[in-house]
Amino acid sequence: MIRVLALFALLMAAPQARAAEPLVADLSKHLVAITTGFAGTDVLLFGAVEEVAGAGAGDVVVVVRGPNRAEIVRRKARRAGIWMNIGLAEVANAPSFYRVAATRPLAEVASAPVLERHQIGLEHIELDIRPLDHRAGTEDYRQALLRLKQSQGLYGDAVQDIGFLGRRLFRTDVHFPANVPVGTYLVEVYLIAGGEVVSAQTTPLVISKIGLGADVYDFAHQQGLAYGIMAVLLAAGAGWAAAVVLRK
Repeated sequence: MIRVLALFALLMAAPQARAAEPLVADLSKHLVAITTGFAGTDVLLFGAVEEVAGAGAGDVVVVVRGPNRAEIVRRKARRAGIWMNIGLAEVANAPSFYRVAATRPLAEVASAPVLERHQIGLEHIELDIRPLDHRAGTEDYRQALLRLKQSQGLYGDAVQDIGFLGRRLFRTDVHFPANVPVGTYLVEVYLIAGGEVVSAQTTPLVISKIGLGADVYDFAHQQGLAYGIMAVLLAAGAGWAAAVVLRK
């Protein structure tokens, strides 16, 4: 709490910067280190806004995007009592992580064209989906991808609240689950007044594995064959050791 108050004090101590820019925002940390016992973490986003002439204080919207990844979405159906893959779609540019926070519901903050232009909200994410399935279309696979990511905790299923302290200072916590993908994230903060974006700021956030977990991760991805052989040998050795102990 003391650190948060100190950060807000720094914002309040920079009137010239705030006068030149109606939106100032930052993160409590710019590196999330994933260690062996990582169970998820929260990152504080805080900032200050100035009133926009003729539009008042405006609304703040925060979008957190993970690095884009290629995805394969499969469609399953029950055939002869067995669930089988009967179709798939390739997604070229799906964000690996996506969260939105706002001071009010998005529909009250800006019109659909403005939200779509900035890809604010799940329904406005631009996805390159290529179905290889004549029985299901792009929208079917889009909804399936969103449901899958939400079930994994990687896409928010609701718009998170942004709290104001007074009329100018705001804050919100962004939660990153234990299965959060590594990479460079973009934290986008928008000041929207009169239904239009009047100021925006983008801050990078790096999520990276460190320590023994990072070494194992890098080895598995860079030396896949050797990692697979070692995994098989370790599994066989563990099975043999267990058999010996049980015989005794």
